[in-house]
Amino acid sequence: MYIVVGLGNPGDEYARTRHNTGRMAADFLAEKIRGIKVVVPDTFMNHSGKAVMKVVKSQKAAKNLIVIYDDLDLPLGTMKISYNRSSGGHRGVESIIRALKTEEFIRIRIGISPATPSGKLKKPKGEKEVEKHILTDFKKPELEILKKVFKKVSAAVEKIVSDGLAPAMTEFN
Repeated sequence: MYIVVGLGNPGDEYARTRHNTGRMAADFLAEKIRGIKVVVPDTFMNHSGKAVMKVVKSQKAAKNLIVIYDDLDLPLGTMKISYNRSSGGHRGVESIIRALKTEEFIRIRIGISPATPSGKLKKPKGEKEVEKHILTDFKKPELEILKKVFKKVSAAVEKIVSDGLAPAMTEFN
């Protein structure tokens, strides 16, 4: 069985923020796919590893872990599947890597950065601007874009469960 973890922060004040994209995606998937267990940690993002350790008991079990989270290096409306990579500076993923003592798990990164009409990334610069961006609620048009991405994420998770990681990466990356 695959364990799908949606990263985010607990509490109503964070429910619709960009930093809760993973949690929102996990909620979307929860009732749609058989063969998975969906986990939404009750810890803050930087302590996600503590929650994941409770459900992923070994490095071998981590190979069936799918972590979904927001990514500033991707434009809104996009997603990317990866495996056995570094955290890329994402503190929630860093926490999981430290807790499980492995990078060998699947990630589904969902873009949250604005882009120009031609698709060029307009990533916020500086720690204050980044924090402001990730902790701001999505606007209504952005939520409509996210719904489409969540459908794609759902299809990708179904592909991983049914056919494996490599075919899913080929189809969705």
